[in-house]
Amino acid sequence: MRIILVTGKGGVGKTTVAAATALRCARDGARTLVMSTDPAHSLADSFDVELGDALTPVAPRCEATQLDPAARMESSWGEIREYLQSVFRWAGLDGVEGEELAVLPGLEELFALTDVTAAAEAGRHDVLVVDCAPTAETIRLLSLPDVLSWYMERAFPLGRRVTRVVGPVVTRLTSAPVADDEVFGAVDGVYHQLRAVRDLLRDRRRSSVRLVVNPEKMVVAEARRTYTYLSLFGYAVDAVVVNRLLPDAVADPWFDQWRLTQRRHLDAVEEGFAPLPVLRAELAAAEVVGVERLDELGRALYGEVDPAAVLVEGEPLAIHEDGDDGLRLVLELPFAAREGVEVGRSRDELFVRVGPYRRAILLPDSLRRREVAGARLEGGRLAVRFV
Repeated sequence: MRIILVTGKGGVGKTTVAAATALRCARDGARTLVMSTDPAHSLADSFDVELGDALTPVAPRCEATQLDPAARMESSWGEIREYLQSVFRWAGLDGVEGEELAVLPGLEELFALTDVTAAAEAGRHDVLVVDCAPTAETIRLLSLPDVLSWYMERAFPLGRRVTRVVGPVVTRLTSAPVADDEVFGAVDGVYHQLRAVRDLLRDRRRSSVRLVVNPEKMVVAEARRTYTYLSLFGYAVDAVVVNRLLPDAVADPWFDQWRLTQRRHLDAVEEGFAPLPVLRAELAAAEVVGVERLDELGRALYGEVDPAAVLVEGEPLAIHEDGDDGLRLVLELPFAAREGVEVGRSRDELFVRVGPYRRAILLPDSLRRREVAGARLEGGRLAVRFV
């Protein structure tokens, strides 16, 4: 299955682009599913049909769904939530406050992403288009498996062993709830669910992200940051969609300055995001709602381009030989600034921080046996030399 994730700053038209992309794939003969994991569902509004958690046909060979994140979270997090609530009740925090604290922000949207794995395993569709949450939320959700992995692979087994030994003693001394194997098993299940999603979305042969922007300074700036952070965590971006460009038919002089500004931002996108293809869509004369309008957008957006193809190939993380006995780990970090990047090393891992995001890269044996001789950021690539 080919997976295309569509994201962008809120209000740029990402849901419309996702719907148009799905319809174009279906028109080209692919069995297509478009799903929304954005809490502010607007996919139904885009198609102008009623959508729920079930798969609903919206056009020939095209189905759509707006996932129910709460139901996904209940099936995966319910047992953990009950344990956390028992701890809060023991601590004197009961009622609504305890219920709210037992659910981490963003969990509902994250568990909705597990349906990506389910759809891939079902094999009913050739293409899956995901209308993701706005960019900040998307980055946070896609990076969570990496953040959890350190704890799950190191602290979690230790904690489980300690609880088995100390738990009976704690139970005799206090009424505090102690996590049992069922709770630990639920946590382990959540981690493996998230890791499966991460591995699938990092498969560059199958999955890629398309960034939707408007030709505006703040929107383009956020897209640049998003591109950097997605690359940090190993997710491929294969295109940028510039939406709502003023059409040439708008000839009123009142728009001349606005057109010049848009042209300047479009040039910056084409230059700064190269070699990514830049797809363009003009500002429509009316709302892009309904299958007919979405079809028109899909044709204008992709032209002769296959919307289901991986539009650009690359490798965000690679290891190369460097000198007689050296190796160089290269990580794509487009738009990253030198002062915003930090690199650290433990025995088994390389730690890279870009802005507020941190990734731990597990080193292969060939690098684990070597020492770091230096790191350099140049041309959007971080190169770390091992000798």
